[in-house]
Amino acid sequence: MRRLCLIALSGALVLVGAGCTTEPDTAAQPAGTPAAAPAAPSVAPGGPAPAPGAVSSTAAAAGDAALKGNSAAICDQATTTGAHAGATFAQDLKLLIDAESAQDSAAVSQARSKTARDVQNYAYALADMGKLASEPDLKKALTTMSKQVGALKGDVRKLDATRLAGLQATLDKACGKG
Repeated sequence: MRRLCLIALSGALVLVGAGCTTEPDTAAQPAGTPAAAPAAPSVAPGGPAPAPGAVSSTAAAAGDAALKGNSAAICDQATTTGAHAGATFAQDLKLLIDAESAQDSAAVSQARSKTARDVQNYAYALADMGKLASEPDLKKALTTMSKQVGALKGDVRKLDATRLAGLQATLDKACGKG
């Protein structure tokens, strides 16, 4: 059963990055346009401190300025962020399964906390990119994806390959890739 869950998640996560590369499309960026910065981890007031090496708020603001209204850059960032989230979710599921198999309640608790943070960070990143988008279809696709990811409530086992494929297709269409 656990192996089946892992295989299903792996298949779903492949769909998140289907047809996309993590390399920026230099033809789509006008000369002199700065490359988009990686999405900064969101930290709620009173929340945990950012991880070492996290992007500072100044750097995040500069990245936001580079993305604002730039649909091609937002699409590239959404693709990169989605691929990273997919890999992270697969690792989170493995971590959770391993902790449960070892019957280690402390490790299970840590794995659930990490997974919840990772899911929340991805949902926030999608919502933030949606706020920066100027094209209505792109804004709607990112906002919808954010809500769907947020609805997982940190449980990567709730990932549905069909739903993820539909969301990715919507994003691809909004980005002119579908």
